[in-house]
Amino acid sequence: MSSSDLFALSAPQHGGPDAAGIPLFDFSTNSNACGPCPEALHAVRTADATRYPDPAYTALRESLGAFHGVAPGRIVLAASASEFIHRITALAAQQGAVQVAVPPHSYGDYAQAAQVRGLEVLRGGGTAAGLQWACEPSSPLGLEEPAVRAWQQGDADAAWRVLDCAYVPLRLDPEGAWTGAPSPRTPSACWQLWTPNKALGLTGVRAAYAIAPPDGEELALAITGLAPSWPVGAHGVALLQAWAQATVQQWLVYSLRTLSDWKARQLALCTDLGWAVHAGSLANYFCAQPATAMLPSDFAALRASGIKLRDATSFGLPGTVRLGVLAPAAQDALQAAWQALPGRTIPHRVSTGSGETL
Repeated sequence: MSSSDLFALSAPQHGGPDAAGIPLFDFSTNSNACGPCPEALHAVRTADATRYPDPAYTALRESLGAFHGVAPGRIVLAASASEFIHRITALAAQQGAVQVAVPPHSYGDYAQAAQVRGLEVLRGGGTAAGLQWACEPSSPLGLEEPAVRAWQQGDADAAWRVLDCAYVPLRLDPEGAWTGAPSPRTPSACWQLWTPNKALGLTGVRAAYAIAPPDGEELALAITGLAPSWPVGAHGVALLQAWAQATVQQWLVYSLRTLSDWKARQLALCTDLGWAVHAGSLANYFCAQPATAMLPSDFAALRASGIKLRDATSFGLPGTVRLGVLAPAAQDALQAAWQALPGRTIPHRVSTGSGETL
């Protein structure tokens, strides 16, 4: 086995491009399929890459602080969400954490960052003697995280609670839909981790930021001190500066209407394919379970047809796939590719003439 094969086997599982290149129709990521946001893309393309950013990111932290209504001293820049996950886990371990609590189905980097530091991982959430993670809407199911309701109350143990806000701007449910500004529903008595590249359809730009809890500026300084110099480059700075602009937020809010329509169509398509859809997703992605478990050869055949799905086994959901919401043309390609797989048939549905099918 080659070294590249060994690396592929040991690397964490993620969606997106792989050794075969960029999928033609990529359902495996949760990036905003209406993107990229034109204004944010222009900002990235015109960023001055000939100079270092300000190592203190003074203007950027002021801009993000104003956007969230918090002091700039509470803003911590990160190379990516994954980088921050590892950094805050390292700091928690330095300060005595021995356990890390993660949701039952969650992003693998939470547990991986803990395991490489010898911390015990408690799956299923709960109270840990150390660091606690939550993500809302959750990934891969897109559900409300029960722990967040308790966090909204706030308490003295909030210093090592982290809410992953990656999908907050991509909520599609009427009650919690993004309005162009952070919602007061988001608990403040914990760390908040924000990664706008998904919402803006620019996941290739690696940049993120975190907001320390109230009275957490000393912790912000401590975690900043663990970072290398210039964790965010010029293109990441441009993306995050654009994120705080009203016109970019207007684009995002408008795109959510389109995503809602596309999601309804994609849910119906999965039902027509005979897949059991996990109910309740609030975001621009959901999980579904084909009637017959997919084999590695099925994933490979779909990939050869330009379709990539996210196997949810690594999330603790074997036999399930997570699908980001894509445009109708991509959905039709999925249907055709699925129908072409050996032994895969689409249930016959008879029209009643009233718009319903049987």
